[in-house]
Amino acid sequence: MKKLYLITLAILFFIRAEVKAQINDISSLDLETCIETALENNLTLKRSQTNLGIAEATLIGDQGQRIPTLSSGASSGYRWGRSINPVTNLFENNRIGNINLFANSNVTLFAGQQITNTIKQTKTNIEAEKYNVETTENNITLNVINLFINVVFAKEQLKIAQNQLSTTKEQMIITSKLVDAGSLPLANRLDIQAQNATNELEVINASNTLRIAKLNLSQAMAIPFNNDLDVYTPDLDPEDYLLTQKEPEEIYEISRELMPQIKAADLGVLSAEYGERVAKGGYMPTLGMGISAFSNYIDQYFMGVRPEFGTQIRNNFSNSANLQLNIPILSNMRNRSNVQRARLQKRLSEIQEWETNLQLRQDIESAYTDAYAARQSYQASQIRVASLEEAFRIAQQRFDAGAINFADYQLGQNNFFNAQADLVTAKYTYIFRVKVLDFYLGNPLKL
Repeated sequence: MKKLYLITLAILFFIRAEVKAQINDISSLDLETCIETALENNLTLKRSQTNLGIAEATLIGDQGQRIPTLSSGASSGYRWGRSINPVTNLFENNRIGNINLFANSNVTLFAGQQITNTIKQTKTNIEAEKYNVETTENNITLNVINLFINVVFAKEQLKIAQNQLSTTKEQMIITSKLVDAGSLPLANRLDIQAQNATNELEVINASNTLRIAKLNLSQAMAIPFNNDLDVYTPDLDPEDYLLTQKEPEEIYEISRELMPQIKAADLGVLSAEYGERVAKGGYMPTLGMGISAFSNYIDQYFMGVRPEFGTQIRNNFSNSANLQLNIPILSNMRNRSNVQRARLQKRLSEIQEWETNLQLRQDIESAYTDAYAARQSYQASQIRVASLEEAFRIAQQRFDAGAINFADYQLGQNNFFNAQADLVTAKYTYIFRVKVLDFYLGNPLKL
């Protein structure tokens, strides 16, 4: 269920309904394609799915313990020297050839509920493995979303750096003309040329950051890296996304009923309880039943006649049935050791359950705190950008008129573009954090 929620988040978050990219067109990937590709190629997920298959195969064997065994076979050979002739029942010194046919069947009637509890334990393990697979899918999806956003961040940062460079280049042209006309000193040209070089370096750094972000996303999808890879940039308004009014404790209580890792941890404790019952069953008597059938043929004459094969097989046919009761009295401390290990394993499962719940609580508290902080940061960044944009507009006019020096102009420019970069980061961080909380709440994700 949570995988569906996350995929829905992805679709509503970043994907335009009319656009469906194919993985072989790496120049235009949407988030849904990235997630599907990562889920298809991820080796950790394949390992979880394989573990589920192993548990299912184990169940087949455990259930088979209730079914009688059946085996049959034949043997043939010769005896030499003094031995009893099965036909005459007398000692003879002849070579005797024989063919033996046999069949055996055994079934366990009672084994201290060990078979029943083993089957229950394996079924519990299968359910736990299913939740483990779902947990792995959720982790992969969340990781891809985060890496996808990092690419979006990097693209926006590159765009801002390019805009800053473009503004500087335009101002450098104007400044050069004014210097050539004698309206400004040569130092102004040198200063703005230095600023232009700095902005070019910032573009290079932003390009490298984008390249690394694309590399990380490619590796998460387990596809060969290509710098031509591109993603669709979402166009979302943070004002459309409201931070939940629920407190972290409320979110946690709701999430405990939804998260697959919690269900897997609970089932781990139940599985360990069945394991303890299996171990205790070793102290109980076991009762089994067996039946067998036997016949043989020998190549000896009786009263001058060698009986035919079929006749001998019919005449020599015999069968038997038996009950076997085993009562454990001394087992070299094996049963005691098994029970003690099972109890400790249960203790470990309980610790794992507590740890999983604690981790979920801490994740929710962190997500809530991050979302709250991101909202504050976004609101503050909006005010900061608006103020610095106006300040930079005025500084540019005054610089063009020669009323301020280049250092003051440069400070205003840098402050404005840095504020823009911070606003972009705050914007996407806030939206993502809100949606993460929606994920923990299990709310329908819609615009």
